[in-house]
Amino acid sequence: MTKIAIIGSGLIGRAWATVFASHGFEVALHDVAPGAADQARTHIAANLEELASHGLVDDPKGSAARIRVATGLTDALAGAELVQENGPETVEAKQALFAEMDALAAPSTILASSTSFIMASVFSENLAGRARCLVAHPVNPPHLVPIVELAPAPWTDPAIVARAKALYEQAGQVPITLRKEKPGFVLNRLQAVLLAEAFRLVGEGVASAEDVDKTIRDGLGLRWSFMGPFETIELNAPGGIPDYCTRYAESLNRMVKSSEGLGNPFGEDIVAEVMREWPGTQSPDRVKHLSDWRDTRLAALQAHKRASTRKPS
Repeated sequence: MTKIAIIGSGLIGRAWATVFASHGFEVALHDVAPGAADQARTHIAANLEELASHGLVDDPKGSAARIRVATGLTDALAGAELVQENGPETVEAKQALFAEMDALAAPSTILASSTSFIMASVFSENLAGRARCLVAHPVNPPHLVPIVELAPAPWTDPAIVARAKALYEQAGQVPITLRKEKPGFVLNRLQAVLLAEAFRLVGEGVASAEDVDKTIRDGLGLRWSFMGPFETIELNAPGGIPDYCTRYAESLNRMVKSSEGLGNPFGEDIVAEVMREWPGTQSPDRVKHLSDWRDTRLAALQAHKRASTRKPS
């Protein structure tokens, strides 16, 4: 079996272990915190059973058996085809960890980071094996949302990117590849624009935060759960995307320009306005409860989508 090393056993590390183990990979789990990897393995086993209840995992016990807790970083990296790093989200931590992994891992091992914002060039520039380093940014939670952004540094070997893409596809993920580095990659940049406009709409008194959420949840989001923005507008005009742009580009451009120069949409006054109407206390227990609810709903949606046929070409 192909071996994957998961470095860091927090929320994202556990999800990655779930992804790879449930698709037949051997997984070595490592965490510097004493006992953390053992606790994570127990959590992953429960995750696998939950996924099996939705028909998303065929053999939860067999999948769990493919995960072992490594005795250390050297043990975790030994024989690994791919390393998925999930350490602290700081430049200094990434640089130190990647330097250590570059020294310990076999030359052919791919070194990938789950970082959400730090570009691969920042933490790999001074490494002897920098050509095998890249970002593989997932969406939380990776075991239920399959997109993964492959963001190589300018010096990353294209063959490494191709190998990584094949491994993620084998693990049931949907990898995209950035053609050049960009802060925030693709998903977070798209998300940031939508969030900025959502905050502006609430801050300007156009709509409540709850109604903005309803607009996405019960409107755009229903289409976006199985169609991208270009696929969506292709069907919003008889002549497809060019026709849509001919009809609506001027109006869209005016809207975008009208949003410029309005200052920071995430300022304290606007955040306060959002929270003034937002129901529920912002506590860890509530967040955990709602996260569990979200994961159950996403699992059911994923099961439904797997059972559905793809749209005709």
